[in-house]
Amino acid sequence: MELTVGLGEYIISDKENDIIRTYALASCVGVTAYSPVKKMAGMIHVVLPYPFDNNDRKERPGYFAETGIPLLINTMCIKYGCRKEDLVIQMYGGADSRFHNDVYNVGRRNIDAVKHKLYELGLKIHKDDLHGIESRTLIMEVKTGLVRVYRQPIF
Repeated sequence: MELTVGLGEYIISDKENDIIRTYALASCVGVTAYSPVKKMAGMIHVVLPYPFDNNDRKERPGYFAETGIPLLINTMCIKYGCRKEDLVIQMYGGADSRFHNDVYNVGRRNIDAVKHKLYELGLKIHKDDLHGIESRTLIMEVKTGLVRVYRQPIF
């Protein structure tokens, strides 16, 4: 079955025939977590680094790096019994703005926030594909943990 991760969402699957995908990571960051022991895969599509307020923190936890990364990892480990030390973590996206005067630097801030949360959780990033001026679509196989990346220029 094909499972699609939308903006600010995450999906976890242990069904070996499932494919998890997310589309059009530009300044957003996609993080994948795979347990080769449990044959379980998870993916989150992070939109922004931090919640604006406590309401956002509660209502849209997957939307933000600060709340979404722990949500994905803790769900895989606590609810599904994966061990953090077994997880293969990859991150993608965080594209740079095409505009040189972009004061928000959302892509860079997302990358920094995701890395910070992963570090806080004691996790190592095994592979990354970050920055640039391309949008990335990710397709992850639950059976193997393989992640394929398809790039499209940001116009």
